[in-house]
Amino acid sequence: MLDILYADQDLIAINKPHGLLVHRSSIAADTSEFALQLLRDQIQQAVYPVHRLDRKTGGILLFARNKEMDSLTQQLFANKNVTKIYWAIVRGYTDDQGTIDYPLRKENNSLQDAITHYRTSSRAEVALPFGKHATSRYSLLEVRPETGRMHQIRKHLAHISHPILGDRPHGCNKQNKLWKEQFSMDTMMLHAQKLSFEHPRTQQEINIEAPTHSEFTRVRQILDL
Repeated sequence: MLDILYADQDLIAINKPHGLLVHRSSIAADTSEFALQLLRDQIQQAVYPVHRLDRKTGGILLFARNKEMDSLTQQLFANKNVTKIYWAIVRGYTDDQGTIDYPLRKENNSLQDAITHYRTSSRAEVALPFGKHATSRYSLLEVRPETGRMHQIRKHLAHISHPILGDRPHGCNKQNKLWKEQFSMDTMMLHAQKLSFEHPRTQQEINIEAPTHSEFTRVRQILDL
């Protein structure tokens, strides 16, 4: 059963587990479970995903419950009228805050503008030898993407040399291997924590928050973040 975070007559939001695809895709022909079908079967009603969430990312995934609301809510995202907040655990000590303004290339090779803001919530140094270092350093970030490009947060954090722990292919493979060997952990540490927007029908301010899943919580406990 999917964890339902919010529901009204028009919209429904779930806390998507890490590793669950949103809908059927040619890139994952071996997969039989999808958030769209699971939610539809759970509530016995057609639903329409109004935004994307990477397969490896956990957290808030919003659906419309009718085609009219699907169109209206997609418009909110397209017009940047939705505030999205993610949590990410990354390699190294990040600046207190920053903005990454770095265009990203589409599949057709054209460039799209892409802007991500971040703020460091906490930092940790642990006795985990890595390479020539006797310890390893990590940061917990609150990330707010201004644009919504594919793999934007993952690519942007890798661009500033603070890749997300557990990310493949944009992360640090040596770090990922270390965590798999030491802690049996290969989940990507990116969590869609909050969505805020004005409801297209009622004009009420909607704030949806998602608790982290067990692996994200476990890594925070290991690092005391």
